[in-house]
Amino acid sequence: MNSPAQKPVIGITSGDLNGIGIELIIKTFSDTRLLEMCTPIIFSSNKAINFYRKTVGETPFNYQNIKDLTRINYKQVNVLNCWEEEVAIVPGQLTDVGGKYAVKSLVAAAEALKDKRIQGLVTAPIHKKNTQSQEFNFTGHTPYLKSLYGVQDVVMMMVAENLRVALVSEHVPLKEAAQYVTRENILSKLNILNQSLIKDFGIDKPKIAVLGLNPHAGDEGLVGKEEDEIIRPAIKEAKHNLLVMGPYSADAFFARRHYTKFDAVLAMYHDQGLIPFKSLASGEGVNFTAGLTGIRTSPDHGTAFDIAGKNKADASSFLTAIYECIDIINRRNGFAENRRNPLRKMTAVLLANAADERIEEV
Repeated sequence: MNSPAQKPVIGITSGDLNGIGIELIIKTFSDTRLLEMCTPIIFSSNKAINFYRKTVGETPFNYQNIKDLTRINYKQVNVLNCWEEEVAIVPGQLTDVGGKYAVKSLVAAAEALKDKRIQGLVTAPIHKKNTQSQEFNFTGHTPYLKSLYGVQDVVMMMVAENLRVALVSEHVPLKEAAQYVTRENILSKLNILNQSLIKDFGIDKPKIAVLGLNPHAGDEGLVGKEEDEIIRPAIKEAKHNLLVMGPYSADAFFARRHYTKFDAVLAMYHDQGLIPFKSLASGEGVNFTAGLTGIRTSPDHGTAFDIAGKNKADASSFLTAIYECIDIINRRNGFAENRRNPLRKMTAVLLANAADERIEEV
């Protein structure tokens, strides 16, 4: 569903009602210039939005209520009411209600994405503890979207201007993380990551670094054998089709800035990848789910209950997630167009090469 001006329609979830999600939404879309780039639809409730408008204070944020996705106003922020009842909002508190309605928002928005009623989805933070139920038995957005789309695998990728980090395992206890380091998992993640770098990020021949699991990448088997028995053979197999290198010792890899030589890094487990990523991304990182036909991004932080409702939340990462979602939509559209018209891409490459030659001559 595109607007007459071909602006992408972006769905926004509310996240945990007691977290900073709605505050971030209000602060982000108070800048009306964003409406020139996309048409936002907030899957929430006007009552919840109005609650947090009072905590944010004076703001140029305005919106229009819509009853369904056939009545979108392409010149305004739209709020699609996913519920009508009164809901108890207690900023900063972990409650069952906060999780229940976060799931309502997510399910409605994700189904709209899958049905192609919207072109992209940006999710505000949820809390894993209060969203768990028989109906929603997932540890986060990524496994839920994987299930919804019915795909065999996806990749959680953290994206910043100077760094992209993908994970083999996501939200699992550290003592179980090594169980996910298998040849099959590594190859699957590498293939999805490579395709995403081409299609979603416009990189023709991606270079991917793979980290080891153990300290010093196993130190030739002295502090772990996974590198020699699993990771290195998987890399060797992947090299038949992909430009992949490793395994690298994680500490030296980031300390020596080797990541600047690669288009993406595949880390073996959550903290191995996210600690350096968040340290280097300067608060403007984005979580992207690679491997879906739909496009979903989110900020790289959580619900921040400690500052919820206090007008202290920094919207930088959320704003970057909006920009990244729009950029990926445009790059995918360009990738599809180039596949239909290969001469167009060839011409662009020739022009770029000619420009490089002129620069060298100067």
